[in-house]
Amino acid sequence: MQITNDNSARSQLTRIHLFRLKSCFLPGARARDITGLAELPWDVSSGSTTQDCLNKLVAKFPNLEDIHGRMVLALNEPYTTESTIVKDKDELAIIPS
Repeated sequence: MQITNDNSARSQLTRIHLFRLKSCFLPGARARDITGLAELPWDVSSGSTTQDCLNKLVAKFPNLEDIHGRMVLALNEPYTTESTIVKDKDELAIIPS
């Protein structure tokens, strides 16, 4: 009789840690018109960049693609790049330029 160790299978699973952006602001009138929202809480996986957040937002609201190339990002108020890693309770603003 062979005994298997359930823990070995579990240890091979990759765990994805999620955290919540405090909010994702859409301060432009066009972005608000497209989404119907001025801000929303947003769950993202650990290690996500501002670009990942933007891609996830565009996937949820495809019409944002119309203004995607004309947006700037701000993380916790200062402008930021698309490669910046977001952390738990950060505030990301996606600002049409």
